Amino acid sequence: MRRKRKIMVAVILCGMVYNICLGCCSAQADFSETISAASAIVLAGDGSCVYEKNADERRLIASTTKLMTALVAIEKTAPDDPIEVRAECCGIEGTSMYLSPGQILSADELITGLLLSSGNDAAEALAVGVCGSEEAFVEEMNAKAAELGLRNTSFVNPHGLDAEGHFSTAHDLARLMLSCMENERFARLDSLRECVVGDKNYVNHNKLLDRCEGCIGGKTGYTRAAGRCLVSCCERDGTRFVCVTLCDPNDWSDHQQLYEAAFSAWENRRAVSTEERYEIPVAGANTTAAAAPESELWLYLPREEELSFVREMPRFVHAPLRKGDCAGRIVVLRAGEAVGEIRLAFIEDVSGSMGE
Repeated sequence: MRRKRKIMVAVILCGMVYNICLGCCSAQADFSETISAASAIVLAGDGSCVYEKNADERRLIASTTKLMTALVAIEKTAPDDPIEVRAECCGIEGTSMYLSPGQILSADELITGLLLSSGNDAAEALAVGVCGSEEAFVEEMNAKAAELGLRNTSFVNPHGLDAEGHFSTAHDLARLMLSCMENERFARLDSLRECVVGDKNYVNHNKLLDRCEGCIGGKTGYTRAAGRCLVSCCERDGTRFVCVTLCDPNDWSDHQQLYEAAFSAWENRRAVSTEERYEIPVAGANTTAAAAPESELWLYLPREEELSFVREMPRFVHAPLRKGDCAGRIVVLRAGEAVGEIRLAFIEDVSGSMGE
């Protein structure tokens, strides 16, 4: 069966290794209004850059720090793990959960207060309760940043109050948020509008949950030196974007504007379908072996942009073959550059007793 798309054919060996790199900001959406942020970025759900402004400039990030605090705490606790609030964790300056010494809360109750009301005391309580000290917890934060490839990020504390050596970039924070939103526990807690813990009611500071269609999470931040900082995530019809603005006096409106531009210009498109079939001649037999993509391949792309495809398969194969054996790959090209690939596999066994 022939594909409707134009395909170039190349010969390969299935054991060969290939590297495909996704470039950042290869196509930037057209924004008609000026973004007031000192730094800003919009990343698609696969990490493709849709828009950026000084996105790799290191800056103070205030309470958006708590995205990493929450992620580390979630990875190191179960939701109901009890954590006792130590005296040194109470009375931290800035936004607060208003914790009391000796109070015992579950990990998720503290994480809720951390994300919704941006409790600096919750950040300290989690750090000390999970790792024994703030210093040990911060080491875990920086280790996680290194694991995620956040090369322009450094943490000194778990709450984000201004400190020398504590910084990140819009680009790194966006990549961090994408990782956070892949964690179901984080995504559930971060999307709560409000929550009752003990006798207190905590309301989410993220106004975009109600103001922006499809907003499913985010984190605010502010100090006088850092300015207004905002990280958010929005999803519509299966297409997801993350937006970050740093030092932005108009962050709410800027995020809404950026999302409207992104959703109108980009889409999450199925580039390769599992319904596609390819026939490869079997040597010494009057038959062919059928191959198909192992899975669907979805890519974030500018709307209406055309793709090209390279089908890499052997000219012929020798029986016997097993269902699932490698049959090659399909490489997807955008403007001549590889943006994705999918493995081809045989869809049924082929016996070796087919004659000469």
